[in-house]
Amino acid sequence: MSWPCPYLGVQEAVISNPIKDMSADERLHLISVSLNKRHRKEKQLKLAGLAAITLAIGFLVVLMTNIFSNGYTALLQSEVRIDINVPKAEILGADGAIDIQKSQAFNWNGLVKKSFRAGFPDVKGMSDRRMLNDLVSENAGYELRQAIEKDPSLIDQSSFWVKTSDDVDMLLKGRIKTTLPEKLRRIKDSQLVWINQLEQKNDLRKVFNTAFFTNADSREPESAGILGAIVGSAMVLMITIIIALPLAVMAAIYLEYFAPPGRLTDFIEVNINNLASVPSIVFGLLGLAIFLGFFNMPRSAPLVGGMVLALMTLPTIIIATRASIRAVPTSIRDAALGVGASRMQAALDHVLPLAAPGILTGTIIGIAQALGETAPLIMIGMVAFIVDVPTSVTDPATALPVQIFIWSDSAERAFYERSSLAIMVLLIFLISMNLLAVFLRKRFEKRW
Repeated sequence: MSWPCPYLGVQEAVISNPIKDMSADERLHLISVSLNKRHRKEKQLKLAGLAAITLAIGFLVVLMTNIFSNGYTALLQSEVRIDINVPKAEILGADGAIDIQKSQAFNWNGLVKKSFRAGFPDVKGMSDRRMLNDLVSENAGYELRQAIEKDPSLIDQSSFWVKTSDDVDMLLKGRIKTTLPEKLRRIKDSQLVWINQLEQKNDLRKVFNTAFFTNADSREPESAGILGAIVGSAMVLMITIIIALPLAVMAAIYLEYFAPPGRLTDFIEVNINNLASVPSIVFGLLGLAIFLGFFNMPRSAPLVGGMVLALMTLPTIIIATRASIRAVPTSIRDAALGVGASRMQAALDHVLPLAAPGILTGTIIGIAQALGETAPLIMIGMVAFIVDVPTSVTDPATALPVQIFIWSDSAERAFYERSSLAIMVLLIFLISMNLLAVFLRKRFEKRW
């Protein structure tokens, strides 16, 4: 019985290959057409990649331009000059110094408004006087009291610069269009007349908004600041680093050098990789259920926020630490074991110092990611309105991303302006941390 040759069809195909029947010129032409087609596709791929990068950069430029155009004006704050005669008898004690109790009981806000109305003697009606008072910040009296208590020599001054209301501030910055009908404006026509009078007397000015960087949150946009949020974020990140970094390094060393191969180790590694991609709000729900619901820890405290972010950051640092440990040549560990070091000594004294730059870089990137998180902190109550700068990790506090969320949700246009400036500050922190990670990686990176 005969069997057909398995290579017969291939041989016949080779023999019947039309390329063999072509002349040299025809072959060169075919090769040229094929190369041109390949080069054309390569060029199209390059153009597609370039278009994608250009589109991404374009969206980034539009985003940054929008944030900057809405936020840079918040660096300035409008003020109005008011002639104020401070009644010394109402606030000074028997020794001639300021009595804090008398000062706190005195109606500073009424004094500011009364002095401001004195500059407009023609305003008589109750509604007109109320609209006139709306040109001055509601916190003007409180801030005047603080300034005089801090510097008692100011009590002898005859005029003071106090903050205007947020509506006047927005008007002077061009955020309110005077061409709109009066019903569509927060500034009425009569108020525009009074503002023009103040401008003609040079009683209005714009100065650097130091309160934005020195105050905590406030109901009034002109007095709101980010200091409380920055301190709260710093405390949260401190707790995150203290908890996450040691646990991540120890877990990475165990998995690399001490964990026995098997299903349990594989199960742990798979779950670490999966946890790195879990949505951050899930960690917030975990913190809400465990830390607040079960352990009854203080709500809206940096301690709880740091613990939640530590759980979220832990997988990222573990993965980065394991990659850094693997990058160290095994010969170093083998040499340490060869001279009598234990496995723990080889890992801690020889491998870990050499992997430290990579571990530090991964930690900084993980902390930078945690700095921008909002959802987990909202779930544990750090969305509360906090007017005081926190002094400990158990005090009620908020974080900078949450502060931005609160302001952006406000109906006041001035809060939107300040939220844009706060985003710029947050971006500066994030970019700085990423640049620091790049610098440390380049500075301490070792090539084996």
